[in-house]
Amino acid sequence: MVEDIERNRFVLGKDDSIVGQLATVKIKEGDSLPDVARHFSLGLESIGDANPDLDLWAPQPGSRVLLPMQFVLPDAPRKGIVVNLAAMRLFYFPPKKKGEVLTYPVGIGREGRSTPIGDMVVERKAKHPTWYVPASIRKDHERKGDPLPAVVPPGPDNPLGDYAMYLSRPSYLIHGTNKPYGIGLRASNGCVRLYPENIETLYKEVPVKTPVRIVNQPYLLGWRDGELFLEAHRPHEELNAKQLRKNLIAALQKIEKKQGRKLDWPKIERVLSEARGVPIPVFENSETFDDLVRKAVALKYPDEWYGQPKPPPMTESGWYITALESGDELSAKRLAAVLNHQGPQIPARVVALQNGRFKVIAGPFKDSKSTKAAAKRMKIDLDITGDIVSPKERLSLK
Repeated sequence: MVEDIERNRFVLGKDDSIVGQLATVKIKEGDSLPDVARHFSLGLESIGDANPDLDLWAPQPGSRVLLPMQFVLPDAPRKGIVVNLAAMRLFYFPPKKKGEVLTYPVGIGREGRSTPIGDMVVERKAKHPTWYVPASIRKDHERKGDPLPAVVPPGPDNPLGDYAMYLSRPSYLIHGTNKPYGIGLRASNGCVRLYPENIETLYKEVPVKTPVRIVNQPYLLGWRDGELFLEAHRPHEELNAKQLRKNLIAALQKIEKKQGRKLDWPKIERVLSEARGVPIPVFENSETFDDLVRKAVALKYPDEWYGQPKPPPMTESGWYITALESGDELSAKRLAAVLNHQGPQIPARVVALQNGRFKVIAGPFKDSKSTKAAAKRMKIDLDITGDIVSPKERLSLK
């Protein structure tokens, strides 16, 4: 077993179009796939697609998680920053380090507020940025009963995080986040988000005037050691999926004719339908997905997961919220994990009751005000109506 593996920085040969390697890690009780994803610099949807048989929030202890840490480069010039919306992945080609590429998972614009494709540049950068909230976003929050101020100063409540790069297309940024577990999801208002630890590195590397190209390529073809690989993602609703598939088939037919090697067309159909986001070789008699998983690098269990949220110990003086009572332990575990991974965290745990049922308890909070604020966030973000428990009512949690 291997102690660790490269996550973000790769040397790239002139004719290479694939970087990284697949890996696996075995998980334990209390782990969630978002914990694994952040530790290995992967997005939430990416790790979920690669492991469709595992519960995202409460996977079975002892399961081996496939880490999709091999990436086909987008079909774009290797210059500056390239973001592939379909893969929710950013690639940066440093101008002074030829043959090197940095890659990070990103969160992108949600449906209806898609991140725009096209060519831009980094116009300016800001450390500890202030967020001037667009009127359209303030209206959205007002409708949900969550009014926002016109200006949000730097700090834990600022969704831009600690670093921001402003693009030449007005109102669009590449920035950090105070909701790290939204990385790898379509959850922003159109900006490109990175994990806090990733944007800090990228911010230092990228100079002003760096070109930025944003593409949306769900089907990626790449070569490694004479083998053709296909990486497939589910096309976003704004794309013409039928035309994309038609274009891909035409390109594959040209390759088949030029190379004089037959393609495994049934395998290609499986790769497209499963859309696991893992590069798969597609010539006849090439390795299968199961072959690739068996050959993946087996990683040792880490001493701790980077960024894994943990609830503080319960106290007699703390305030709490009862978020759920259920006879289903798995449902309780899922909800506790979801709450712990909110941004900022709503600390939560599962408490087993004497009657065989389970409670999800959020807290402790220091006072009534912070408890009510957390309860409001639970209602707005998750549509959960929790019962507030004061220190005097503490016995009701038992």
